[in-house]
This record gives sequence, C-alpha cells and structure tokens, in this order.
Amino acid sequence: MTTELNSNAQDDQKIETEEMTPSVNPAGQENPEINMQVRGGSSNAVYGLGLIGAWVFYIGRATSFRQGIQGFFKGLFWPAFLVYELLKFLDKE
Repeated sequence: MTTELNSNAQDDQKIETEEMTPSVNPAGQENPEINMQVRGGSSNAVYGLGLIGAWVFYIGRATSFRQGIQGFFKGLFWPAFLVYELLKFLDKE
C-alpha cells in the first residue's frame, strides 16, 4: 500500500506503509488500549522521610546491636505503631 505525502518540500514523494492488523487475545476479542494514570505520589515521599526519621530516632537510641536491628524494623513499620497508639488513645473514654 502506498500513500502520498503532501509537504512543501517534497510534494510527490511516496512512502510505502504496511497494513497493521489488530492483535487478538486467545478468547478472540481485540485488546483494548490501556490508559494508566498514577496519582498521589507525594505520599511516598512523606513515608520515605518518616522512614529515615524513624531510623535516625530508633537506631540513634540503640545501645546494642540487637536494639539497632529492632530499631531498623521499627523504622519500617512506624505507621502501624502510630495507628495502634492512636486507636488505643481514642479508645480511652
């Protein structure tokens, strides 16, 4: 199949193009075009800063290797500790 390009510099240039066939999945249906949008990336930055701050806090207070390892894992899971303590505080009525 050939098509003609209409441009100022090359009026009569021909370009050969191949016909594109749509891809078909095993069920026999055409694959729809996927449009993926990612939003809310600022929460990752907040978690990352909290992670570093928690590591500095917990590992800085450690007096032994074991407490340093515990501090590392506490730094990873600080949001769970925060939510737990908040719910425990709100339960005291």
